[in-house]
Amino acid sequence: MATKFTASQSVEIAVPHQPIPIQHYLRQPQRLVNALVDQKRIHQLSEEVFRLKMRPLAFMSLSIQPTVDMRVWAESNGIIYLRSVGCEILGFEYINQRFSLNLRGHLSPYQINMDTHLQGRADLEVQVDLPPPFSLTPKPILEATGNGLLKSVLLTVKQRLMHQLLEDYRQWVISQTQGQPLDNDVANLPILNIE
Repeated sequence: MATKFTASQSVEIAVPHQPIPIQHYLRQPQRLVNALVDQKRIHQLSEEVFRLKMRPLAFMSLSIQPTVDMRVWAESNGIIYLRSVGCEILGFEYINQRFSLNLRGHLSPYQINMDTHLQGRADLEVQVDLPPPFSLTPKPILEATGNGLLKSVLLTVKQRLMHQLLEDYRQWVISQTQGQPLDNDVANLPILNIE
């Protein structure tokens, strides 16, 4: 029985003023990925694609552990986009062959007066053909449980984003500005280290 689960989450973050605008920080998508996910669970596949090993998720009597390949890239204006490009369910071949995940999100900076804010949204959709015992469960119960699970995943990501992103940005600014000369001699300005 194919069942679809969906969840969306929006975020609004006030960015504390720093000597380097956050748009420069956001041009390094790998920093955003590292701020959102524990580094032990990330494997970088290419410049823009990251494999994220999620924590095990409990759905009714099932425990599944998705591994999601995410493409994360930045536009020159500082807007970051993310899209899922692949997914695998480890240790559960039946579900793995009948599972699709679609995650789309963005995070963009904007100004209100002289203050910078980040605004973002993530939409997550999972379609899965559940094994036979679940076909006896009423579809509204399955959908409510699945939607609640996806919402909790996105809420966890939102909370990490709100705390970890600003802290990583602050640390990055400190690392970029240490030893910066006090005079206006451009030749002595440090080169921004793009990791």
